[in-house]
Amino acid sequence: MMTKLATGVAAAAFAAVTAFAPGAQAADPVKIGDFNSYSRMAAFAVPARYGAELAVEQINAAGGVLGGRPIEFITRDDKGDPGEAVKIAEELFDRENVVMLTGGFLSHVGLAVASYADQKKKLFLASEPLADSMVWESGNPYTFRLRASTYMQSAMLADIAAKSGAKRWATIAPNYAYGKEAVASFKQLLKEANPEVEFVAEQWPGLFKIDATAEVQALNAANVDGIFNVTFGPDLAKFVREGTIRGLFEDKTVVSLLTGEPDYLLPLKDEAPEGWLVTGYPWYDIKDPAHDAFVKAYQERWGEDPRIGSIVGYNTMLAVQAALEKAGSTDTEALRQAMEGLTFDSPMGPITFREIDNQSTMGAWVGKTKLVDGSGIMVDWEYFDGADYLPSDEVVKQRRPAE
Repeated sequence: MMTKLATGVAAAAFAAVTAFAPGAQAADPVKIGDFNSYSRMAAFAVPARYGAELAVEQINAAGGVLGGRPIEFITRDDKGDPGEAVKIAEELFDRENVVMLTGGFLSHVGLAVASYADQKKKLFLASEPLADSMVWESGNPYTFRLRASTYMQSAMLADIAAKSGAKRWATIAPNYAYGKEAVASFKQLLKEANPEVEFVAEQWPGLFKIDATAEVQALNAANVDGIFNVTFGPDLAKFVREGTIRGLFEDKTVVSLLTGEPDYLLPLKDEAPEGWLVTGYPWYDIKDPAHDAFVKAYQERWGEDPRIGSIVGYNTMLAVQAALEKAGSTDTEALRQAMEGLTFDSPMGPITFREIDNQSTMGAWVGKTKLVDGSGIMVDWEYFDGADYLPSDEVVKQRRPAE
């Protein structure tokens, strides 16, 4: 856990990675399987791997887990394909004998692996897939989710958007689980916060197939004063460029999931939008000893600044470590029970997996975009604790299948 590793974040800690106690080196490793969209979403996936590997190195340098066993981290590229991800899961469990599976990025890929985990009774910690159905409509006892869901992040944004004065809204989102569920949650939550708002247009480009000219023309024609954007990656870049050229964002409230994350904001360079209300990761401006230690260790290990993927990967392995220590075993059922209600320390503070739906309370930063020295950053931000933006137990019971 972070408290245990706080003294191991300086460069000296890394010299111990291959030199921790001989007994721990000789012990059989605890194998953790992982998958991510390295060839499809490298901007997130590679930093996620770096963050996970950093945590593993620190854990092993501090003596490993379960009385001295090192963690072995084995990761694969799912290529953004659900079928490929399921094949990887089978290979990691059957051939590599991993004790659990972590990772994932795209929601439809994560949902396919969650279904596999449920059928095969294998433990899956979905690090990134954000679709609400991961833990609700398609939830199962063997799937846990780390990151704040689309519902949670939409709730954070809706609270502020309701006070913007915008009444006439349009949405644009990729046409798959993550996009659909984000739009549904935002519409519901914004209307609850301000019953006077109306949604008059919805645009659904295919994932990574956006026709930005057509989408921007449609949104301009809708004559709205608020836009909720859920596009990301290359789709976001095309949307921002075309929208700026055609004046779409002028005098409008633009609310955008994930756009404040360096993974997506930095590639926009001087085309980054200004004044958008976003969720993101202002790592450069967070003043907290635990987070500072993480950033310093990450920079020293990898020679680059962290992204949101970095801290997600890091937190994933801290959760794995905490589950193993709580379970006192690598047995699947023991680990599953240990994950229910598990609390662990992280650079973002304590995080808990709720027993009712296996969703963690990991929060998110909310702020506005600003262009500084030719690059987009997040300003006027605040950290929102995920525990404050989860639906009630009664709502979860209605949405999650009985176990």
